[in-house]
Amino acid sequence: MASQLRLRSALALVTGAGSGIGRAVSVRLAAEGAAVAACDLDGAAAQETVQLLGGPGSEKGAPSGAHAAFQADVSEAETARRLLEQVQAYFFRPPSVVVSCAGITRDEFLLRMSEDDWDKVIAVNLKGIFLVTQAAAQALVSSGCPGSIINISSIIGKVGNMGQTNYAASKAGVIGLTQAVARELGRYRIRCNSVLPGFIKTPMAQKVPQKVLDKMWPMWSRSWHLRTVDTSQGHQSKSLEVFSCNCLKDPGLCSLPHHSARPPADEDSEFPGYKRGGSVWLKNAEYGRQGCL
Repeated sequence: MASQLRLRSALALVTGAGSGIGRAVSVRLAAEGAAVAACDLDGAAAQETVQLLGGPGSEKGAPSGAHAAFQADVSEAETARRLLEQVQAYFFRPPSVVVSCAGITRDEFLLRMSEDDWDKVIAVNLKGIFLVTQAAAQALVSSGCPGSIINISSIIGKVGNMGQTNYAASKAGVIGLTQAVARELGRYRIRCNSVLPGFIKTPMAQKVPQKVLDKMWPMWSRSWHLRTVDTSQGHQSKSLEVFSCNCLKDPGLCSLPHHSARPPADEDSEFPGYKRGGSVWLKNAEYGRQGCL
């Protein structure tokens, strides 16, 4: 059992940890042995996530007392900086894993979208990730510690979506930011990768009207292998299988089937994240090699 706790020495900071992908990621990281600093704009929701980390099965991962909740608005520079200071003060070290999941939507068609709705989405989804990434990188470089920064983007950042010009722009920006950061921080043994989820049933996604989803789904499914995943089941969610890889330390340690000599070519592969006709594993921009997170 101990050999399965691949992250037992890691401290993971997860933003947007109060619900959805952020909560499911927190549960999975804790199950893998990591101490989790769960951060959310809603402090009570972050605390609820921490309580889940100490629930049934916690004896197989990090002890429940190893986790802590934090409240922060990641779109504000001073708050993001203070968040990293608080995490370091609590755990006596900087987080070696940072997963930025915080995000919002303010959907409207381009012709009717307000400047305020544009600014709010960019501030949280793009500026927020910049601020957390910068603060975390500064802490890691100062301490001389290696680390892994994982920024949650979206498939919408690649293919766009009607009524989401602000959201699509923010998520496309996250991809570019991540690629640039990976090039800069590789010399410090800090890797930066981005994950582009498809449609996942989260509290944020549930705000999208069903009639809009009915129109969008056929368009998505023709071009991408997407499937809905319910994150309410926490660690049982198959969408988070990628986080079980020990590539946070060494890709060579991973023995999962999707790390075979070449990616599976069949379109019905059970491993989520494959694009029609090939793999969409993200490449580390610093070294140009394929790998998992």
